[in-house]
Amino acid sequence: MKELLEEISAQMETFRENAKSQLDKGNKSAGLRARRASLDLEPLLKRFRKLSLEASNPNLAY
Repeated sequence: MKELLEEISAQMETFRENAKSQLDKGNKSAGLRARRASLDLEPLLKRFRKLSLEASNPNLAY
């Protein structure tokens, strides 16, 4: 779970930097990178949700 959180944090930082660059400087390439990072975040966040639910309720079967 710790590695997953680190990976999510790194992807969020990438997203944040690129989105800010697009917003502040109008950098279209940064916008593309931000959108790609958002797509990469989706499965990580779904995996976090699953692991978090399993940790909070070990009797729940997935």
